[in-house]
Amino acid sequence: MNHITEQHGDAVLRIEDLKVALPPWSDRPHAVNGISIEVRPREILCIVGESGSGKSVMGKAIMGLLPKPHLRVTNGRIMFEGRDLVHLSEDDMRAVRGGRIAMVFQEPMTALSPLMKIGRQIDEVLEIHTDLVPAQRRERVLALLRDVHLPEPERLIDSFPHQLSGGQRQRVVIAMALALEPALIIADEPTTALDVTTQAQILHLMKELQRSHGTAVLFITHDFGVVAEIADRVVVMRHGEIVETGTTQQVLGNPQAEYSKALIAAVPRLAPRSRNADVPDIAGETPLLEVKLLQKTYRSSGGLFARNRRTVPAVQSVSLTVKRQSSLALVGESGSGKSTLARCIIGLEKADGGEILLDGAHLTGRTRRELLPLRSQVQMVFQDPFASLNPRHKVGEIVTLGARVQGVPREQAYTEARELLRRVGLKPEAIDRYPHEFSGGQRQRIGIARALAVKPKLIVADEPVSALDVSVQKQVLELLDELRAEMGLSLLFITHDLRVAATVCEEIAVMSKGQLVESGSTADIFANPQHAYTRSLLAAVPGKEWVSTHWDA
Repeated sequence: MNHITEQHGDAVLRIEDLKVALPPWSDRPHAVNGISIEVRPREILCIVGESGSGKSVMGKAIMGLLPKPHLRVTNGRIMFEGRDLVHLSEDDMRAVRGGRIAMVFQEPMTALSPLMKIGRQIDEVLEIHTDLVPAQRRERVLALLRDVHLPEPERLIDSFPHQLSGGQRQRVVIAMALALEPALIIADEPTTALDVTTQAQILHLMKELQRSHGTAVLFITHDFGVVAEIADRVVVMRHGEIVETGTTQQVLGNPQAEYSKALIAAVPRLAPRSRNADVPDIAGETPLLEVKLLQKTYRSSGGLFARNRRTVPAVQSVSLTVKRQSSLALVGESGSGKSTLARCIIGLEKADGGEILLDGAHLTGRTRRELLPLRSQVQMVFQDPFASLNPRHKVGEIVTLGARVQGVPREQAYTEARELLRRVGLKPEAIDRYPHEFSGGQRQRIGIARALAVKPKLIVADEPVSALDVSVQKQVLELLDELRAEMGLSLLFITHDLRVAATVCEEIAVMSKGQLVESGSTADIFANPQHAYTRSLLAAVPGKEWVSTHWDA
């Protein structure tokens, strides 16, 4: 039941029987269907659910940001400071939205203008909503940047968003949200797109600011690891309805709804994986992939001024191997060089030095024509399945293209594609549909089918599940594992999340700032990490203590 359990007088925000209608062509009548929620002072309430659960629509309804007329509130009240936000005028709502309720979005670049300096963007909030003079506003901006632990506020105040890292941009957005001391902050998946260590810093910052400023936080997420890290209470949503609510201890320790249990079960285990006993580890056997002292440096032209030229050593003398029918996780944060290394292996970047050998054949130093016969042996699954699939082509064209380029007759390629789609969990009829007709998890399955169509020996998967809900993530990881065993594939799996690495890979290589700092078996590195950077990655896993306790139990 969607009911209120708290006393009305205790609530910062009270939602009563809220319904938000979807357009007539949608798969259900309501995005939010009769939910009632209260947010208490000084608490972090986590709303948990997968894509399509209605949690983000609820957040936008509170802020008056629904895309009307396609989505509209048809029933219920949203009570805040004695007023029903549903019926406020746009001018009154703008004052609430700017001053009393603030929102932190998933992607900070959507909330920041690329053409304005950071300081000016925060200053604009103060200029519109306060009577402070410019000197006072500048001091307030600097104080906010210090509050969110940004380095060198005096320098950052004159920087543009593109000059900051993703984590720094998210801190700026949080500083903007705090500028007017709001009573409530709505944070919509604010850490999903961040590296695990940056995510840990932002979660710690949210908790710290909630305590120091006394702000209530409505935190929207799909990850129970995040819930374990910061939540006081939890509301679980599915298909626009509340299926369970309670304290963090109640929901995580003894979930009642089957959906809650399924979401918790989908959280990746922080447990080291051992090498598959069915695959013999033959001494002296040549690895499928060998990377020897690989180097790649990016150099910018600097435009008209030579002094503006930049040199970025993305990969610095990296050596690693991937054994036959084995899996290696390449782990590191953004900027560590792991994706550049993968692009060199796949042939999308040209290395400056070193060697890449696939099944004993040199990939470096060859022309495109010479590489063509080898391309079918290594294929890539990309992070964003929608960006990597041509929206103008049907699935059949996408999946069969590689095989047809390799000379496979069209009819045979399509027959094999239908079987591949079945093996990755899609119906053969999907071959006649377009990418936009599928969910994110289904599009990733199409990407996997495309990679398998040319019968490769090695799959390079670059953050293939980071953009997916935790339950869909589990399905895709299990699929990759099954296909690897079934087809005798090797897997180079790139990720920043050690939970994910542990799920599918027996070996781990850790990269930081272009260098390989540690490598070995997953079990050995989890049991005794040697490098400080590896220890920091392990420590940053969201809800680490709960994950370990949950799975040990």
